[in-house]
Amino acid sequence: MDTMDTAKRRIHPGLLLAVLLTGPFMAQADATIVNVAVPSVRAGLGASGAVLQLVVGGYLIAVAMLLITGARLGQAYGYRRAFVAGVSVFTLASLACGLAPDPAVLVIARILQGAGAGLMFPQTMTGIQLHFTGQDRVRAIGRYALALSAGAVSGQILGGVLVSADVAGLGWRAVFGVNVPVGVAAVAAALRFLPADGGREARLDLAGAGLLAVAALLLVVPLTLGSSAGWPPWAWACLAASLPATAAFAAVENRVARKGRPPLLTMDLLRIPAVRWGLVTMAVATSTYYALMFTLAQYLQGGLGRSPVVSGLTLVPWVAAFGLAGQVVRRLGARRWVPAAGCLLLAVSFAGISAGILGGLGGLGGLGGEALLVPLFGLGGLGLGIEFAAQAGRLTAAVEPRYAADISGASSTLIQVGGAIGVAAIGALYLVGTRGSGAHATVSAHAFAVTTSVLAGVALLAAAAAWRASAPAPSRITRAERAPVASFGPRSRVGS
Repeated sequence: MDTMDTAKRRIHPGLLLAVLLTGPFMAQADATIVNVAVPSVRAGLGASGAVLQLVVGGYLIAVAMLLITGARLGQAYGYRRAFVAGVSVFTLASLACGLAPDPAVLVIARILQGAGAGLMFPQTMTGIQLHFTGQDRVRAIGRYALALSAGAVSGQILGGVLVSADVAGLGWRAVFGVNVPVGVAAVAAALRFLPADGGREARLDLAGAGLLAVAALLLVVPLTLGSSAGWPPWAWACLAASLPATAAFAAVENRVARKGRPPLLTMDLLRIPAVRWGLVTMAVATSTYYALMFTLAQYLQGGLGRSPVVSGLTLVPWVAAFGLAGQVVRRLGARRWVPAAGCLLLAVSFAGISAGILGGLGGLGGLGGEALLVPLFGLGGLGLGIEFAAQAGRLTAAVEPRYAADISGASSTLIQVGGAIGVAAIGALYLVGTRGSGAHATVSAHAFAVTTSVLAGVALLAAAAAWRASAPAPSRITRAERAPVASFGPRSRVGS
C-alpha cells in the first residue's frame, strides 16, 4: 500500500470538516464583530469617522479582493498549506489589531486580517469538494452554510458581550484578542487532521490577479464606503469603471486559457447554465441575509433602543433553522424544485414580516410582535438554508473536482459582493425612510417593513434564477463545456 493510500485511510471526515469550518466561521464573525465595537474604538483611539469606516470596510474589501486568488493559490500549492497560511496571517493580524496603538496601525492590521481571511475562506469549499461525495457532501455543505450564518450572528453577539463585559480591562481590544487562541488551535488542528496535499506549483496568473483586484476594488470600495460618504461622484465613477475592468479580466483569462496556461478563473465554466445561474442564485439569495442583518440592527438599536446583544440574539431562530436545512435537503434529494422552493420560503418570510409590522402586529414592541417574528425568522433561515445547501450541492456536482478552486473562489466572491450590494442598496432604502425622524419607533418600523417587502421581491428573483439553474442540461455538450483545463491538486475523497 503506498503512502497516499495510507494517508487516505487516516482521514477522519468529521475532524477534517470541523477544522475546515473554522475558516468561514472566523472570517464571517470578524466581518460583524467590529460593528458593535466601533463606538469604543472611537473613544479609545480618538479615531475619526473616516478611519472607523476603513476599520470596518478595509477588512471586507481585502476579503473580496483575494477570494478567487486565494482559491487558486490553494489549488496550486495545496489547500492545506493555503489554509494554514491564511489562518496564521489572520491570527497574527488579529493580535496586531488588539495591540494597535493608533488608528493607522489598526486600519493596516484590519486589511491584513482581511487578506488572511481571503486566503483561508475558499479552502473550505475546495476541501469539501475534494474529499466528500454524495450524501456526505450534502451534509458537509449544510454545515458549511451553518458556519457562515452562525459566524455572522455570533460576531454581533460576541462583540456586544466582550465590549460590555470589558474583559480584563481590554475594552474593544478583546474583540480581536479572542481570535488569537482560536487561530492557534485551528492551525494546530489543521496540521494534525487535514491530509497533506502537495498541489502543483504553477505560475500564478499575475495579470489576472491584478485585474481582478482592480475590478474588486472599483466595485466593493464604493459599495462599502459610498453610502456613509453620501454617494459622492468618485463612488459612482468607481462603480462605472468596475464594468470595463471586469470585462478586461474576463478577456485576459480567456487568452491565458487559450495559451494552455492555468487561468485564475476558468471562464468557460460560466457558460454552463447550471454554474452560471447557480452562482447568481446564491449571490442574490444570500444578499438578502446580509441586508437583513444590517437593517434589523439599525431598526432594533436605532429605532427601538435595543442593545447590540439583543439585536444579535433576535436572529438566533434564523440561524437555528438554517442549521436544520441541511437535514431537509438530504431527505428531499436532488429534486429540481428544491433550491427554488427554498427561495420561495425566504420570500414568504420577508413578506410576512412586512405584513405583520404594517398590520400593527410587529414593530418588535410587544409580546405579539415577538411571537410573530420568531417563527418568521425561523422560516426565512430554513428557506435560505435549503437554497444554499441544495444549490451548493448542485454547483459542486456540475463540475469535476479539478475545478474545485474555480467554484470555491467564484461562489465565495459573489456571495461577498452580493452581500455588499444588498447592504448598500437595502441599507440606503432603510436610512432614507428614517431620515430626519431621529429614533422614532413608528417611522423606523415603517421603514423596516418597506425594506423587508423589497427583500421579498429579491427572494422571488432568486427563485427564478434557481429554477433556471436547475433546468435539464442540453443533450449536446458545447465545445466550451468540453474544453480541457489543466488539473491541479489531489482528487481524494472521503465518503460515498
